[in-house]
Amino acid sequence: MAIFLTGGTGYIGAHVAANLLEQHDATLNLLVRGRDPRDAELRLWQALQLHLPFPKFYEYLQAKIRIFRGDLTSSRFGLAPDDYDRLVHTTDSVIHCAASLNRKSEKSCLNVNLRGTLEVVQLARQSQYYHGLRRFSNVSTVAVAGKRNHEVVFEDRSIEWERSDYDPYGRTKKFCEHMVRELLPDVPLTIFRPSIVLGDSRYPQTTQFDMVRSFVFLAGLPVLPFRPQDKIDIVNVDFVADAISTLHMKANPAHDTYHLSSGNSSQSFRELTRALATEQNKRPPVFLPILGKPFSATIDVVANRKGPVGHGAALMKVFLPYLTWNTVFDNTRVTTEMGRKPAPFSQYSFPLLRFSREHNFSYPYQGWPESTKAGGSAA
Repeated sequence: MAIFLTGGTGYIGAHVAANLLEQHDATLNLLVRGRDPRDAELRLWQALQLHLPFPKFYEYLQAKIRIFRGDLTSSRFGLAPDDYDRLVHTTDSVIHCAASLNRKSEKSCLNVNLRGTLEVVQLARQSQYYHGLRRFSNVSTVAVAGKRNHEVVFEDRSIEWERSDYDPYGRTKKFCEHMVRELLPDVPLTIFRPSIVLGDSRYPQTTQFDMVRSFVFLAGLPVLPFRPQDKIDIVNVDFVADAISTLHMKANPAHDTYHLSSGNSSQSFRELTRALATEQNKRPPVFLPILGKPFSATIDVVANRKGPVGHGAALMKVFLPYLTWNTVFDNTRVTTEMGRKPAPFSQYSFPLLRFSREHNFSYPYQGWPESTKAGGSAA
């Protein structure tokens, strides 16, 4: 029997997959898109090479990983009947990590987040019917809390249906939580809500650069349009992945919903910028909150341009609300159960910034070794 993990080739999902394999000796059923079995294995190797050397990856591929080549939004994931039945009958728990993070596209969020989650729930219902499902873990987001300002938000008060949402991503993930709870009433559930996931505290390398681009852009400005005392809830991905894996594998977690966040330990803009300035032997930026509206208006205009500048401005436009709400998400539940706290962003922000600049916001992926033939294990 195995854990069915969706989104295993994504940023958080790859961290979760590696953690489950390395720390929990788990067997995984992975849904991977690919033109053919070889392409699916190449995609998975690309996602996991940040975490595993190729010999270890290949060992897991032969012994601990079953690839199901399909698409989250297709009926029964687009699998052949025999492959779908095999997935149903070999799945004893589910971690649903896949999602569209396209905060600008309601179409993408509706298609991937809602339709995709429904397909995963249908699979879970089948497994529950035939042999029982140990647990269904849904990776959501703190964005389900909607528009907030100057608050500390607790898990049980995050979703208020009358509150407006920031974007299609938060709106659809809120409905995903509701769907899972309503359609799987007889399955043990765990809901994980990460805050802004940015970087790994153990090493500077990353394969996810959208939010990093915004961070690097802001880090280079001499003047920032923010209130220096405002806090920003950033959490390291290794803490998030470890919490998801550990609590999913636990027989009886203390709660059914967890904020995977920095909570009240979140650092302020002043703390973060001073730490970065010290690392670079530079002066920290000047804070002028009065420039907030002109800055936002400028971003709106530049975001319509083509090219790298326009792309960067478009990303900034999407993430700007998350930088200005001065809201943190209480993490007492997860830190108590895990026995530790996330790493402060200031401890690893400069290595992340330096790696991203030096590699032009791309990861130096390795190819598949020619001495090893791919394409032998995909379902």
